[in-house]
Amino acid sequence: MAFVVSDELLGTFVPIAVYWLYSGLYVVLDGLGMDDYRLHPKGEEARNIVSKWTVVRGVLVQQAFQIAVSLLLFTVLGDENGIVRKQPSALVIALQFIIAMFVMDTWQYFMHRYMHINKFLYKHVHSKHHTLVVPYAFGALYNHPLEGLILDTIGGALSFLISGMTPRTGIFFFSFATIKTVDDHCGLWLPGNILHVFFSNNSAYHDIHHQLYGNKYNFSQPFFVMWDKILGTYMPYTLETRKGGGFEARPVKLNQAQQTKAD
Repeated sequence: MAFVVSDELLGTFVPIAVYWLYSGLYVVLDGLGMDDYRLHPKGEEARNIVSKWTVVRGVLVQQAFQIAVSLLLFTVLGDENGIVRKQPSALVIALQFIIAMFVMDTWQYFMHRYMHINKFLYKHVHSKHHTLVVPYAFGALYNHPLEGLILDTIGGALSFLISGMTPRTGIFFFSFATIKTVDDHCGLWLPGNILHVFFSNNSAYHDIHHQLYGNKYNFSQPFFVMWDKILGTYMPYTLETRKGGGFEARPVKLNQAQQTKAD
């Protein structure tokens, strides 16, 4: 008898495999020498407070929580008869993707921003992610488990439920969201990156947020920048060539009205 893996299981484990494969690709590229495309010189990684092995362990812990919650969700919502939901038309799937992206961005913007506003949550929860002052690909999900539960797991569940997508569509959506999140933290500005064509929320945009001067700006993740622009937390920047190689995302000075609104 053939062994069949359900869409629910694939939707749980495929994005995790994508996370390590895609971030692993950046590790390989880094080994080949990417100094001309870095947003920070390699020596600046010493500013990061935690080691890369600590980051790996932390990400694995968060992913274990995600697996547990996902399996619980699919168990509660699953069809006891094992009937696989029929895939809708390509147009409906595209609409579900857009809705899911909007829901995820909305949830993550407000939760992310609140974790910066609330001093207790920032100190004891969100600051863990900001120990990576110089982001890199496989550190994208280095978070406190509570933050991973609130931002990523609950945000993902809401995106899935509100959009009405099937578990099969979820495999592709969450894999895409994973690729986007890893790319935003890769610390590189690579020519020809197709994600930069479609999204202004990118590695340079998010790098601004990881710096001290951008701590109260650029909360949007992982797709669009609309909530930052609507609510006055958008920090524009210029991407300039660094002397000695690589690029630097430099913030454009904000006027006093924008500064006050963000604070």
